[in-house]
Amino acid sequence: MTRDVREQPAQLGDLAFTLLDTAGWETASGEALEARMRRFTERAIESSDVVLFLIDARAGVLPLDQSFAGWLRKRSAKVILVANKCEGRAGQQGLAEAHGLGLGEPIPVSAEHGEGLSDLHEALGRHVEPMPEEDEEELDPEAAVDADAGELTAARPLLLAIVGRPNVGKSTLLNRLVGEERVLTGPEAGITRDSIRVEWEWKGRPVRLVDTAGMRRRSRIEAKLEAASVADTLDTIRLADVAVVVLDASDMAEKQDLNIAGWVIEEGRALVIAVNKTDLLADDQSQSTKAWRKLRDRLEASFAQVKDVPIVGFSAMSGRGVERLLPKVFETYEIWNKRVPTPKLNRWLREMETLHPPPLASNGRRIRLRFMTQIKRRPPTFVLSVSQPEELGDDYLRYLTNRLRDDFGMPGVPIRLTMRKPKNPYEGRARKKRY
Repeated sequence: MTRDVREQPAQLGDLAFTLLDTAGWETASGEALEARMRRFTERAIESSDVVLFLIDARAGVLPLDQSFAGWLRKRSAKVILVANKCEGRAGQQGLAEAHGLGLGEPIPVSAEHGEGLSDLHEALGRHVEPMPEEDEEELDPEAAVDADAGELTAARPLLLAIVGRPNVGKSTLLNRLVGEERVLTGPEAGITRDSIRVEWEWKGRPVRLVDTAGMRRRSRIEAKLEAASVADTLDTIRLADVAVVVLDASDMAEKQDLNIAGWVIEEGRALVIAVNKTDLLADDQSQSTKAWRKLRDRLEASFAQVKDVPIVGFSAMSGRGVERLLPKVFETYEIWNKRVPTPKLNRWLREMETLHPPPLASNGRRIRLRFMTQIKRRPPTFVLSVSQPEELGDDYLRYLTNRLRDDFGMPGVPIRLTMRKPKNPYEGRARKKRY
C-alpha cells in the first residue's frame, strides 16, 4: 500500500529517532511506477543511519527478500534484520530461514502485538544514543505558542495542505517548492495514497507542507483503499491553516474542484486557488481569457459568502509562476488570523445600523443591535447581541458579513457571524413581597 517515503518522529524507550517508512522493494527497472518507488526506497536507505530490514516470518524468506538482502549486504554495518509476525509458532520456520540471508541474527517481533521490542531496543541502542535525562521544568509562558494568535515560530509551523483532484500536479508542486524530488510523481493518476508531510522553510518562516491523495467524486470511489485515502485528505483539511486547491488549467472549475473548495470553506480554513499547467493556455490568448473569466465567475457564484478568493496561476513542471504562490498563502494566512478590536467593531456597528437599519419585527417592535465582539480568529468569528435574533433574518446577517469583509480588509477568507440574545438580568428572580 505504501508508495512514498513517510517521515515521522519516533521513540522506543529512551531512544528517539526519525523513522522513514518506505515502499516495498521491487526488482523493476526503467520508468515504471515500481522502479520509481524502488529508487525512493534506495535513496532513503542511503541517507539513513540504521536500516530495519523487515521480513514476513509466516511467509518465509521469499525471492524478493533474498534479492533485497543481496543489495543490503554491501551496507550490512547499519542493517538490523527483523522477522515480523513471530507471535505463536507460525513464524518459526521463516525465522530459521532468515539466518541464511547473511545479515546477522534476526530479531523476532510481532508488530501487531508489541512483542520483541525489548530485543529491538537493544539492537537499536548500538546505533542510537539514548536521550539525556532532564529534570522536569515548568514551561516558560513567554515561549509558549498562542494557538489563537497565529504567530509562526519554530514550534508552530504553518500547516499548508495541497489538495485537489487526481493528476492535477499536487506532488509536482510540492517537489518544486522544496527544490527536490521528495514525493513520487508520474503520469499515472492516483499515485499518492497517504498524506505526506514535509518540514520546510520559506524565507525563514517554518512551513509544514502536506501532499494529499487526489479526491474524485464520491460516486466514483469504489475501492476501500481510495475511500481511506480521501478520508485522510479530509482530516488534513480539518487540521490545516491554509489549503491550496490545485486545478488543472486545461479543465478549470470542474464541479469536483468547487466541491473540494467548498469543503475547505466549510471547515473554516484559509483558501488559495492554484491553477497548474497554465503553459497549456499560453498559445490561445482569447481562450485563456475566457477560461480565467469562467473560473472567477463560478467561484463568485458558488461561494458568495467568501468573496475575492485569491487565485494564482503557474506551471509546477517548469516552475514558471510558482514563486507567486507562497506570498499569497502567507497574505491569506494573516487575514485569516485578523482580529478587530471590540470598540472599533461597535463603532462600526452603530454606523451600519444608521446606514441600513434592521427590519421591524413581526410584532412591530424595533430590533436592537446591542453589541458585537470577535470571539476567535482562524477563521474570524463574531457574535452579535440582538434583542430579537429570530426576527433579524439571514439577509441582514449577509449584509453585515459583507460589510465586515469590505470595511476591515478580510477578502477571501470565511467569516462566521452568529447571533445571541442578551440575558435579562431580572428574569427568574422572585418578586419581593411588601408588607
